[in-house]
Order: sequence, then structure tokens, then C-alpha cells
Amino acid sequence: MSIDGGRVQDTPQSWDRAAVLAVTFKKAQTSRGSLLNNELRQAMAEASLTPRQLASRIGVTPKTVERWVSDASKVPHQKNKTDACAALGVDEKLIWPNAVRAAIKTGPDREVLATYPYRSACPRSVWGQLIEGAEDEIFLSGYTNYFVWLEQPELHRTLRRKAENGCRVRFLLGDPESEVTRQRERIEDVALTVSTRIRITLENLAKLSAVEGVEVRFSSADDGANHVGLSVFRFDNDALVTPHLARVVGHDSPMLHLRKCQDSGIFDRFADHAEELWSRGVEVT
Repeated sequence: MSIDGGRVQDTPQSWDRAAVLAVTFKKAQTSRGSLLNNELRQAMAEASLTPRQLASRIGVTPKTVERWVSDASKVPHQKNKTDACAALGVDEKLIWPNAVRAAIKTGPDREVLATYPYRSACPRSVWGQLIEGAEDEIFLSGYTNYFVWLEQPELHRTLRRKAENGCRVRFLLGDPESEVTRQRERIEDVALTVSTRIRITLENLAKLSAVEGVEVRFSSADDGANHVGLSVFRFDNDALVTPHLARVVGHDSPMLHLRKCQDSGIFDRFADHAEELWSRGVEVT
């Protein structure tokens, strides 16, 4: 291994624990005042894994691993944390203890895992992990659900596989011909209209029309106003919730990541809202 211009490079020669310590320490020195994650650095040294090798096992870039080492405040997403700890043979709380403590909440907000000022600020990987991890329930009750087809490659195949394996897949959409849709189009005043976005979702869903376990409904005329103002995307016991702000399109509205920890908590409140709209919805044929 060598360091060229501050970048870590693997070499064919074998390298030892001291080399890992030296490389990661040098990387830490280059970060401006960041606190070195000594626990991660030590675990990598004991496992004789370079940043590049660990990155390869997890499925991230070497630079990402280097940032984890050089700045203890940078915490990977849960799947990456789990995969990293498995590769290193250590417990998560030994490497990222602050993240573990933060996840164990005692107040009424313990079901709130993350907040985003904009829906678009939530990494695509979070959506992908939630979709892939769902086994029993995928319920997308956004008004158009248009963006998921753009952000998730091969979504048709994923949903088909999920449904064939017994996962219930539901889409609740706004009626493209409704007065609520037309009113929202006037408010947003964008070229890609609400009704167009709904129809794009319907075109994509048509490819899954023969798949048992995939259900599609329009919200009722009476529920349109309630539906357009709040999107709930559920994946088993996780949910991403977006309240739509006035004159703001979905990707610019804030979003919460919720995980069910109790009955009648905030997760259930939003899940029940979506179920109520679904119960009065009109099946799309």
C-alpha cells in the first residue's frame, strides 16, 4: 500500500497492521479538526483490511470508508454499518457508540429515526433499502408516486419479485381527472403537471397488472384534499412521510423517517391515515 497525494492505494505486496494504522492516521490528519474514529481504525487493523478492501466488501467507495475513519461524527446508513461490522467481526456499539445511543430514544419521538428538510435530501439508498427489506407490506400512498420510478432502477422487477414472494404491494394515487388534481396543478404551475405524473405511474403499473399481490386505487373524490396534502410510504414497520407545503412540489417538502416501536404511536397515526384513504379508494381497472 502507498499514499499518493493523500489517496490510499493498494499494492500487490502484503501489508500488516502497522501499515493500516499509519495510513488511516495520516488520512485523519488531513481532515480539518475532525476526531479520528480510533475504534474503526483499530478494527480494520486487526482484520488486516485496507479502506479499499473493506469498501469492496460493503459495496461503497474507498473514499467513503476513509471518511468514516477520519471523522468519527460520520456514521454510515444502517445497512452499511451492519455490513461493515460483519466484515470486521465486531459489535456496532464498539465502533459507533454515539449512533447506537442516539437510536435508543426514551421520549415520545422515539419512532422518528430521521428528518429531512426536503424529500429530495433523503438518499436514494434509503428508499432502496426499505423497498428491498420489506417482506410483508409495501404501500406507496403518495398522490402521484411518480418519482420512485425515476430514482429506483429496475423497480418493476423488484416489485414483481416482492409480490411473487408474498409481499403485498399497494399504490394509492390521486385521480388524474379530479378537481383536486386540477386545483393542485394551478397551484404548482409546473410543466410536468400532476395529472401527467399520475399517468406516468399508471403506465409503469400497467406492466405489473398481471402480477397477483399488486393493487392500485384512486383516492375517493371526498378524500382528494386529504390525500394531496400528505404522502405516506410504508415498508413493513418503516415509513417515510411527507406533508406537502403550500405551492411546493413533493421533492421540496420536508420528510420524516418513522419506525414503529409501539401501538398507537406516531407511526400508527400516519399508517392509519393511509389505510383510511385506501378503504374508501376506487379500484383502478
